[in-house]
Amino acid sequence: MTVVTPDWVRHAVFYQIFPDRFAQSKQVPKPSNLEPWDSPPTLYGFKGGDLIGIAERLDYLQDLGITAIYLNPIFQSTANHRYHTHDYYRVDPILGGDVAFRLLLEQAHRRGMRVIIDGVFNHTGRGFYQFNHALENGAASPYLDWFYIRGFPLNAYDGYPQYECWWGIPALPKLNVHTPAVREFIFGVAEYWMRFGADGWRLDVPGEIDDDAFWQEFRERVKRVNPEAYLVGEIWHEAHRWLQGDQFDAVMNYLFAKACIGFFVGARMDPHLVSGVGYAPISPLSGREFGQSLERLWRLYDRAISEVQLNLLDSHDTARFLSIARGDESALRLAVLCMMTYPGAPCIYYGDEVGMCGAKDPDCRRAFNWDASTWNHPLREYYKQAIALRKAYRALRDGDFRVIYADAQVVAYLRERGDERLVVLLNAGHTAAQLDLPLDVPAVARGTAVFGSAQVYPVQQGRLLGVRADPRTGLVIRLD
Repeated sequence: MTVVTPDWVRHAVFYQIFPDRFAQSKQVPKPSNLEPWDSPPTLYGFKGGDLIGIAERLDYLQDLGITAIYLNPIFQSTANHRYHTHDYYRVDPILGGDVAFRLLLEQAHRRGMRVIIDGVFNHTGRGFYQFNHALENGAASPYLDWFYIRGFPLNAYDGYPQYECWWGIPALPKLNVHTPAVREFIFGVAEYWMRFGADGWRLDVPGEIDDDAFWQEFRERVKRVNPEAYLVGEIWHEAHRWLQGDQFDAVMNYLFAKACIGFFVGARMDPHLVSGVGYAPISPLSGREFGQSLERLWRLYDRAISEVQLNLLDSHDTARFLSIARGDESALRLAVLCMMTYPGAPCIYYGDEVGMCGAKDPDCRRAFNWDASTWNHPLREYYKQAIALRKAYRALRDGDFRVIYADAQVVAYLRERGDERLVVLLNAGHTAAQLDLPLDVPAVARGTAVFGSAQVYPVQQGRLLGVRADPRTGLVIRLD
């Protein structure tokens, strides 16, 4: 079959927002007993971020160069992360409710920004109406087949509840998607929010709904409402099963994040911060191994899918890249340049661009500090320049990809689309590198650095001559 994926994603730069922690608006009434915004996050505490707060910060995102937003769950829930869904048809009132979401969509769309939302369909919260009905009515409830009930009386708090839960957590009753009414309920939710104006779904732990037919129909129903909707699954490993063109458009590319940590951070990584998460273990990589990883990831799926993979360096489920790198900003800069010049849609986790740190959950979910005096402004400017570079050259968005050089500390690759050709060189070593790079491309007279320096390099006999990369820096060179 011909694989078709949304073209807009190839040209998008995503920004992931954890809604409780990004921004507050005075327009949204707040409950009492919120944690102080600037205090360390806790597992159960709420900071009171909201969707109108995000809408009021779209100028900030647009200035950075963001064109798409991925929101962690926004539906009514009693958890600060909102993966414990109570009502799939209602935006959480602490976030401002449906009115706030509509305002955010309208203002984002007016700026040409897309918004994708988090779909949590493997499990619910204990307050989900059908589960609460079963709790209240036991064996008499007509909703028992929505879940995996082991016996009665149901107890939602025991160490061994009488129902199947996600990872054994009583707060997360597992939905039985083999029940036709459950399937239809989920498909209806998916269609409803597409009609409301969302631009796609990020699907939480979709591999745990072990049913290809379910996801095939999910895709069909969503695409019927919005053919350009983006469907991206949270799969931490190779995902061929779901990426045949009939289920998801892409997955969160944690394999890319793993490779970037292995090469740009290498032996300096904090082992405690990369253990126990989905991409572990992570080993240091040489330049040759990193180049091989980039080539393999590019060829892993159909090109239409590789071009829309959601490439990321960290997320709400991992420690932040800068913390993993023990504060080594050069590692983050190299990784950002790679992410902005590699096939797939780059996704920035909120606050990384101003130097936010954070260990594992919940520390990686700190509140964004809007006091600009606390920001790492040079780092933010680097992000802006790298994003602008991606936007300036279409070859960086949907051009061919080929590694042309790799040694222990340096990787160089070529992005090419028609006559537009760019060489990206990344030096992760601690010594300068001066190289003659093999090109194997016709009719090139010189190379002009467009990022990282202002040098012009001669081309002779198919080689780009005398390219110098300082330690721990990257270059992008346009071939003319």
